[in-house]
Amino acid sequence: MAHEGTHATTTPAPPPLPGPPPLTQGWHDAVFVHWRIAPERVAPLLPAHTRPDVLDGDAHVGLVAFRVPFTTAAGTVPLGGFHEVNVRVYSVDERGRQGVVFLSMDADAAHSVVAARLLTGLPYMWSDVSLRTARNGVRAGAVRRRVPGRGTGGHWRVAVDGPVAEPSPLEHFLTARWGLHTSHLGATRWIRVTHEPWPLHRARLLDYRGDLLDAAGVSVTDPRPVSVLWSPGVTAGVRPTLAPVRS
Repeated sequence: MAHEGTHATTTPAPPPLPGPPPLTQGWHDAVFVHWRIAPERVAPLLPAHTRPDVLDGDAHVGLVAFRVPFTTAAGTVPLGGFHEVNVRVYSVDERGRQGVVFLSMDADAAHSVVAARLLTGLPYMWSDVSLRTARNGVRAGAVRRRVPGRGTGGHWRVAVDGPVAEPSPLEHFLTARWGLHTSHLGATRWIRVTHEPWPLHRARLLDYRGDLLDAAGVSVTDPRPVSVLWSPGVTAGVRPTLAPVRS
């Protein structure tokens, strides 16, 4: 388990799923921007029976944007794709499972937003999302929320540099996550995720303007990110766990 002041240890590869995942998605052209935040700021935002996962005493909040070019259910049923921008923090439960907690998830496919909210309780919101690559390789993104929370949004530009040969402890902590905690139907649920390790590139945040973090309740005091990364992407399998998380 992770405790304040210690190095949390996420495994470099996910534990195997018991059979084929019910849902498969491509997570492509992903930008990761992370800021340091105090654990006590994160704790009230987490589902029951979880606590902030910390590295050297620090919690982190991330702004992550990527394309989902395909979604497949049961290995054969195509459900389409979309663009997504999420604000996330990191959690650990009493079983030591280190996961992600999504505070907001903006997507530009209304049917995916409705289905995800109903089936998983994840905080998807229908938004206008633009993700593009300029001629100089800079990744630019913009989001403007429709419902709920109309008007919330932001835009950013990230310059991509060379590949990461060996992720640092922080980079590993922020990206090697094999599940997520979410509140649904009156209980905290664990949703398992499996994919190959993210192929990472170092990157630089050229600018960010917006209120996505503020709207999620995680405004940061220092606007300088502690980590900026880019990845060409992975293919992920997702398996919800029906049993609630308990202490």
